[in-house]
Amino acid sequence: MSDLYSQAGVDVEAGDRAVELMKAAVARTQGARVLGGVGGFAGLWDASDLLTYRKPLLATSTDGVGTKVALAQRLDKHDTIGIDLVGMVVDDIVVTGARPLFMTDYIACGRVVPERIAAIVAGIARGCEETGTALVGGETAEHPGLLEPDEYDVAGAATGVVEADRVLGPDRVRDGDVLLALASSGLHANGYSLVRHVLATTGWDLDEHVADLGRMLGEELLEPTRLYTRPCLDLADNLELHAFTHVTGGGLASNLARVLPPGLVADVSRDSWVVPPVFQLLARGAGSPVSALEGTLNLGVGMVAVLPAEQVAAATARLAVAGVDAWELGRVRVETPDDVTHHALVSGTKGVRGGAVLMHGDYRTS
Repeated sequence: MSDLYSQAGVDVEAGDRAVELMKAAVARTQGARVLGGVGGFAGLWDASDLLTYRKPLLATSTDGVGTKVALAQRLDKHDTIGIDLVGMVVDDIVVTGARPLFMTDYIACGRVVPERIAAIVAGIARGCEETGTALVGGETAEHPGLLEPDEYDVAGAATGVVEADRVLGPDRVRDGDVLLALASSGLHANGYSLVRHVLATTGWDLDEHVADLGRMLGEELLEPTRLYTRPCLDLADNLELHAFTHVTGGGLASNLARVLPPGLVADVSRDSWVVPPVFQLLARGAGSPVSALEGTLNLGVGMVAVLPAEQVAAATARLAVAGVDAWELGRVRVETPDDVTHHALVSGTKGVRGGAVLMHGDYRTS
């Protein structure tokens, strides 16, 4: 039977070798709460600690990395794309104030190359270690004929827990709250269809050293997503926090609008930070101003904390210790009749009918 399967393009033995290569990396993410090992039908996680919660709420999220994987494939570099996956999945949970517990992954590929699959999983494991998340299981599926031999895609799902009266979100946000921006590490894992379009139209070489970036273009474009889990949970545990927003697909304004209640508007100052060089480079390549990218890319802001003004200094100091640059992006205020007619107002995004965001000024590029 295995010979017939091999003739159909599926290499079961290669899959087994990939599992052996990834075992050590996965094991480093697992503590005493994880039961069993790699290879079971399901991952088991000991939930006894949840008994210490008064009213535990489970938070869950699922996501992928999008077309950033295409650049990893072009550059034949696969050991960081898993970090992006953890960032996209786990930090969406953290937005609610939840602490991540465990994660599973799914890799679909045209052909199982054990070393490549192990490199992808090693990146996922690194991200899980950094965020305190147990990698309890996963699946590698070989799809010959559906995907080309060197093509793959990755996805994951994670579960976390938060005390019911500690959930962060729109219900907590108040008039006068400050928007504290947390710097991104670069593009993160969103908008790569646009990035690849720019690459195709400009003919830029991924191996070319770009002076403004201080390294090769391909290295910059594969810079892993910054993981905000520990710094954000530190803020939530030690300060008064009202909300977080993870700046992913759709850019800053559309994601910020999701965590604001109806009747409030967030005024965001575009000139409160200098747009990092990679975004300026992409804007030039697209023949557009930087502002044309704000609905697609994060432009240097990867997460936003919404908190009372008196908490900003302490939050900024704690983030600095964690190695995360932060600055005041703007403030929350009550909506006025004039706001609803403003052409730059962003609201009603991702199906959420909440507050709105108004972007002011021009982006700084130096």
